[in-house]
Amino acid sequence: MEITFDCTQCGRCCHDLRLTLSVDEAQVWAANGHQVDLLAEGWAWADDADETDPAIQWRKATTIPAMVGEVPFRINLRLVARHEGPCPHLLPDMRCGNYKARPRICRIYPLESRPFEAMTPEKRRCPPEAWAANLPVLERDGGAAAPEIRTILTEHRRAMIDDVNTKARLAAALDFTEAALAGEGLATCAPSPSEFLAALDLAQAGKVAAHERWRIITNRETTRAMLADLDCPVRLVATGYGFLSAFADEG
Repeated sequence: MEITFDCTQCGRCCHDLRLTLSVDEAQVWAANGHQVDLLAEGWAWADDADETDPAIQWRKATTIPAMVGEVPFRINLRLVARHEGPCPHLLPDMRCGNYKARPRICRIYPLESRPFEAMTPEKRRCPPEAWAANLPVLERDGGAAAPEIRTILTEHRRAMIDDVNTKARLAAALDFTEAALAGEGLATCAPSPSEFLAALDLAQAGKVAAHERWRIITNRETTRAMLADLDCPVRLVATGYGFLSAFADEG
């Protein structure tokens, strides 16, 4: 199966950003005065999880172990460049003013950055003409067609593994100990760029230890009640600052 694509320079993907970054990329972004958020979601981790499954191996490699009450969890932490409106590097003619130094996530777009997730053109911001059948092949049999893009994608995914411990210490430095239940949304921590850089300095120097105990936040009463029955620390919240929800609030 092949998916064809060519960028039309419409600029849609360069507006209202939430770009997944490596630690090094996030440090550069924040040093330029731009916003970096830390997002968290968690999975209850069964003792009998099939760790021979490549998808389970990936999830374990990109998460930290934690306890929510007495229930083992894996917490995924994601660094995200957030910017409302046009990217600060977007030029008036829709070209990138930071093209040679742009983050890997920009270089691989519109490909899916996560393994075991299918790339769906309908879910991308690109216009229909970007997917015309006579354009270059972007993806073949679920993988990037161009060798140079495959290399960048591999580097991006490797960073998601290599950065796990630093992000765990960063969360501790920011006193961020809440995660959404995976599939329900994302808990968010939004320090200022200067606060982010100061916390990252502590994390990179190993001056803080990762939190071992976390709490779940949710905007669904059914989830809150279920976790409370398991004696898991849980907090009911509304969608907004601190919580990006996949569902409508349920009080």
